[in-house]
This record gives sequence, C-alpha cells and structure tokens, in this order.
Amino acid sequence: MNKGLIFFCCACIILVFTIINLSVGPISSGRIRDLDTLNCKKIKDDIDRAKKEEGKTDDDLKYGLKWKLDECQREKGMNDMEYTSFIFNVVIGFICGLLGLLHLFVDKKEYVNRTGLIGLCCGIVGFIFSFVYIILNGLVYTTVDIRIIKRDGDGVFAEKTGTSGQFKCLYYDENPHKLHATISDLIKKQYNYDKDMYKNVDEDCIDDPYGSPSFSSQCFSSETIAGPNKCENLYAKPENGIDNKDLSDRFLTTLLLSLFVCLANVGLAIFGFLIFRSGEF
Repeated sequence: MNKGLIFFCCACIILVFTIINLSVGPISSGRIRDLDTLNCKKIKDDIDRAKKEEGKTDDDLKYGLKWKLDECQREKGMNDMEYTSFIFNVVIGFICGLLGLLHLFVDKKEYVNRTGLIGLCCGIVGFIFSFVYIILNGLVYTTVDIRIIKRDGDGVFAEKTGTSGQFKCLYYDENPHKLHATISDLIKKQYNYDKDMYKNVDEDCIDDPYGSPSFSSQCFSSETIAGPNKCENLYAKPENGIDNKDLSDRFLTTLLLSLFVCLANVGLAIFGFLIFRSGEF
C-alpha cells in the first residue's frame, strides 16, 4: 500500500468516525445540556470567601467546594473540547480526504508537496485536539458522579452484620462522593431496569431515597446503620429505565472512536511528512 493511499485512508477514518461522534456524543447529541453555562468562577469566589471569612482550609473544602470546582472545570472543559475537536476533525478529514482523492485520480505532482505539508499540519492539530478531548472525556467518565447510590451487582448497598438490626455500608468512605456511582458505572445492569433483579426481595428491604430518613442517606455519615432486622441486605431503589446505560454508552463510544481518530491523525501527520519529503503521492 503506497503512502498516498494510507494518507487518504487516515483522512477517511477521521471524517467518518468524527461524524459518528457528532451523532452520539453526550454533549453534541443533546443528551447532556447546559454544561456551557456552568459558572466555575462563582465556585472559585465561594472558595475564596470561605477561606477568608470562615477560616476554612483546603482540607476542609476538599470534598465540598473544591470537589465541585474540579467537576465544574472538567465538565466545562469537556463541553468546549467536544465541539472544538469534532468540528476541527470533520474539517481536517474532509480537506485531506478530498486532496488525497484528487491526487489518486489526477496527476498533479506540482501540488504533492503542499498536500503533504497540509496533511502534516492538520494531523498535528487534530492529534492535539483529539488527545485533550480523550483526557477530559475520560476524567468526566470515571470521576463525575450523578448522585445515584453505589451498589453491587445484586443492587445491594449495605449488608447485615452480626449485630441485630445493624448493617454495614459496602461503599462507605471518608470521601462521600465514593458512595455515588460514576458515569462509567452506569453501564452495569444494577443501574438500569431489570425486572428480575428484585423479584424475591421484600419491599421493606428496598431503600426509599425520599424517606425520612432513608437507609442510603445514613451511609454518608456512618459505616454502620440501622435497618429492618428481617433483612439480610439493604437494596437500592430499582431503576425504571435504561437512560443510565444510554449515557454511559455514549461516553464510552465517543472515547473509543476519538482514540481511533487520534491514531489516524498521527498516521496523517507521518504520511503527510513522508509525502512532503519525497514529493510523491
């Protein structure tokens, strides 16, 4: 396979995969909205105010305002880079693909060096934007929680201890955010509708997140909580839809496709350089 054909194939991969990303991306598809209006500056001001007026330290704020600020910056950064990366890669794929197609069918040797230089520059720019987007997507995918209590494969978030009526929270941690599922967790069956999962579970053993107080809410302040003595486990409230899986699938799909786009941009840059140096397509 000659350099020109590989150059053309890389451009086509970039174009096709990015068009798919535009249609399934969590932000570009409209699945997640309003990230562009997040006010991270306001959170920064709240942190400064808490330190100055209340004498708070970074340790005092690390699971509160500072955690919120990190999430805000990651989400806003991903929002901006998703549009930027996708738009640039569509343009790069189209231009380089068109140039490659013309050279494959039309003998224009005087323009080969320019095409190679364009491919080299476009590949570098596309790689940078794609790589930054992959990092931000991965951070949001694996660290941002959506306020859904974490549970095991059977929907259990607390199991009975040896003491009567006492239950141990499976995911209790000093960091309260660890008790929430991340977006990457939502692809699992326990976070989506499954009619058979709670088939033989007593309703009294299923958490009511809006109860007063709910079992799950107690796990945020104590590793051991009180519950019905007749229960062996405490179960999270079952989900009624598959929206969680849809969201997680979109993140994972764009992450994987963006990785291929990133590699295709590397190929575009390498073969663009080889074409530019040799003067042959």
